[in-house]
Amino acid sequence: MKMEAKGLFNVARKEFIDHLTSRKFILILALFLIISAVAMHQGIGEYNNRLENYKEQISQIEEEEGHVKWMPEKPSILIIFQRMSYLMSLLGAILAIAMGFDLITREKESRSLKSLLSHPIFRDEIINGKAVGGILALVFAVGIAFLILFAMLLLFSIVPDMDEFWRVILFGAVTVFCLLTYFSIALMSSTVSKDSGRALMSALIIVLALSFAMPMIGGVVVKSVVGDPPEQPEFQSVIEINESEEVIKHVGRINKEEEEEWERYIEELKANNDKKWAIQDAFEIILPERNYMSVSMSLTNPYLTEVHSGSWGSSYTPCETTSIRKSLEKVWKNIFALIILPVVFFAIAYIKFMRMDIR
Repeated sequence: MKMEAKGLFNVARKEFIDHLTSRKFILILALFLIISAVAMHQGIGEYNNRLENYKEQISQIEEEEGHVKWMPEKPSILIIFQRMSYLMSLLGAILAIAMGFDLITREKESRSLKSLLSHPIFRDEIINGKAVGGILALVFAVGIAFLILFAMLLLFSIVPDMDEFWRVILFGAVTVFCLLTYFSIALMSSTVSKDSGRALMSALIIVLALSFAMPMIGGVVVKSVVGDPPEQPEFQSVIEINESEEVIKHVGRINKEEEEEWERYIEELKANNDKKWAIQDAFEIILPERNYMSVSMSLTNPYLTEVHSGSWGSSYTPCETTSIRKSLEKVWKNIFALIILPVVFFAIAYIKFMRMDIR
């Protein structure tokens, strides 16, 4: 048992060092950090602008002396991470795929896998060690990005409170799990493919299929099962409805019959939207990017009361924040998917590697 742990540690350490000294990893990581730093700087600028507006509104309210009907929303540093989440999902996916697509095929092409197995080391130690080494490299990359961000925050004299701090920590953990999904896809492709070129193409095809094919299929199913939304009744009074068909208000007087008809329309519209979101979310629960964005939105915007992975339909109550626990409860399915998807892809890679004919 000690020999197995030692072999796993040795393989993981070698892979981790290989990643950190690889030109490919260094170039992609440098690009990842540069673009992330730019996004962070823009987010900090947006935060400072909102903070100035907030201070001006507060000063105006104080001058009015008692005629306050509302309180402005104080900006949070979490808006910086909202901007970061888009870059993390895109650039992080490129970094994770680049790290994993040739982990096994590289050994096949150099014929070093057979000589590696001639040493006192087991197959499961090789595949597990390579996975652990890649995971540590991803954690290192995300950790460096967040350290740079915190340094920039301190440079601009911005200090998060405890709620914001823990939301940022959880956001970082969710980011790692998202990147692990892409890494496990690349590792699986590297295991089942004959060479690195095919492994890279397989990984990209899987990611593109998940990103584009599944939402399209979900949209078709929604159209055929749910159908078109109910038609809005026409009244003599003025009716206003937003594009998402979720926030509705009417201006002017309506009679009792019109009011009953309007209430029926609201109920039918809500039922239609609920069915639409349920089907769309079911199809998109296997999309790492959508799961990541749903969890990120819930963590970085404590005012959100509802989040959908499909087309980001959401609603919020001004000046009423939700706790971290409730923010996580709203997206527990997405969190579960972010945890289970890397396990599934890695299990496929593990089984294939253990059954591989190495000659």
